[in-house]
Amino acid sequence: MLTLEDRQLLAEKNIAESLLNKQLKRFAEGFPYLEVKASASVGKGIRVISGEEQARYVRIWDDYRSQQKRIVKFVPASGAASRMFKDLFTFLSAPYGAPATEAEKTFFEGIAKFAFFDALNRRLCETEGKDISTLIAEGKYRTVAAGLLERDGLGYGTLPKGLLLFHSCPGGARTALEEHLAEGALYARDHAGEVHLHLTVSPEHRLLFEQLVEEKLTHFEQLSGTRYVVAFSIQSSSTDTVAVDADNNPLRDAQGVLEFRPGGHGALIGNLNSIDADVVFIKNIDNVVPDHLKPATVHYKKTLAGVLVDLHRKICDYIRLINRGDYTQKQVQEMIYFLQDELCVKNPETKLLEDAELILYIKRKLLRPLRVCGMVRNDGEPGGGPFFTVNPDGTVSLQILESSQIDMSNPAGKALFEQGTHFNPVDIVCALKDPDGNKYHLPDFVDDNTGFISHKSKNGHELKALELPGLWNGAMSDWNTVFVEVPGETFNPVKTVNDLLRPGHQ
Repeated sequence: MLTLEDRQLLAEKNIAESLLNKQLKRFAEGFPYLEVKASASVGKGIRVISGEEQARYVRIWDDYRSQQKRIVKFVPASGAASRMFKDLFTFLSAPYGAPATEAEKTFFEGIAKFAFFDALNRRLCETEGKDISTLIAEGKYRTVAAGLLERDGLGYGTLPKGLLLFHSCPGGARTALEEHLAEGALYARDHAGEVHLHLTVSPEHRLLFEQLVEEKLTHFEQLSGTRYVVAFSIQSSSTDTVAVDADNNPLRDAQGVLEFRPGGHGALIGNLNSIDADVVFIKNIDNVVPDHLKPATVHYKKTLAGVLVDLHRKICDYIRLINRGDYTQKQVQEMIYFLQDELCVKNPETKLLEDAELILYIKRKLLRPLRVCGMVRNDGEPGGGPFFTVNPDGTVSLQILESSQIDMSNPAGKALFEQGTHFNPVDIVCALKDPDGNKYHLPDFVDDNTGFISHKSKNGHELKALELPGLWNGAMSDWNTVFVEVPGETFNPVKTVNDLLRPGHQ
């Protein structure tokens, strides 16, 4: 039973009582698994583009961005970096004082190679009166770790990844955000010489992001001859989801207030929907490299964007042809083949449709947001992958799925997931407008049945949290999707601090 205070809280968050009840029902009933037909592979859902074709697509993209088109680089950057330092936090409370685990040893042995080394060294000299080498020689490893993580030091344990120093560069160490600025100028600069960068950030860190941009922007504008337009948005509190206990009862804090949690990165579809752009690049905040490794990333970003522009033009031509009504039977067949072969949309009922129904079906499938997604060979990284999946309307199309969306108790489903050859690196380019230049309303293309329930612990008690359909999973379920193979060198995520010691970040 909701109290007056509960209803006031819902009103403040702009969450309808009916939505709260729907969330509680989800906890009780769970989410249905998706029906997977096959894992996508090279030649079967994943395109491999030859060097000659890549050059053509790069030219297509460079020509496109010389026109009066609005291009935005969208970077989800609201997540805290605390998970990056999980091993170091464990070390701070361990019964031993010297590195013992492989992760701990790797961190301290390579500490001088981290881009934040100089900043940490200066800070420890201020607070401890000793540098890192001296502290380590004295066995004060915890002091060094605490200087990195705690607020009296660099405070990295509570900062988001975008504000952490990732790379050492000739002009000084760079944060992940700065690398996105540098990278954006190389493929997202528009006809006016501007780069539009949009970051989603948490409310408590927005000011720090704004301060960093204000401090660094002039430098990067002079470096690249580019003008930057940087915007920030916050994940709306209306996308928060209620937390429940093991028995699916709503959790309340010590004051009896209902507990809500952020609804996962899928909630960012609203932030993406608010952007007025023809083309949007989506890339995670931690997937960046130093300048000397950027050429491969830039080349394949342009290639993916060229594929997107080429396909979008064909889609627009077909829709205009349908709207004019002067198409031939041969052109109708061409459109069907385009859906099946280029967009990988299969419909077992196509041959049963009357002419008018067939045209309506083709138009409905073409008139959707389009995304071209880079896929890397699977080398054991955790996360989602590319699959052919049955949609609510009975058609089959390409989707990016997480393991939680597949019934792993079903041997056939588990085998399909394990047989996947490629991995989703979140390297996506999107076309968000129809042939008339009108924005698609992205929430209309979300599959609400594709969220999942996560199990967490708080104050020693189990809680369950509701994750909304993922930004590149269910939130884009009803988009037209194309997968293109990209090399592993374009994918350099930072899941743990020691990942910064990998060649891709040195």
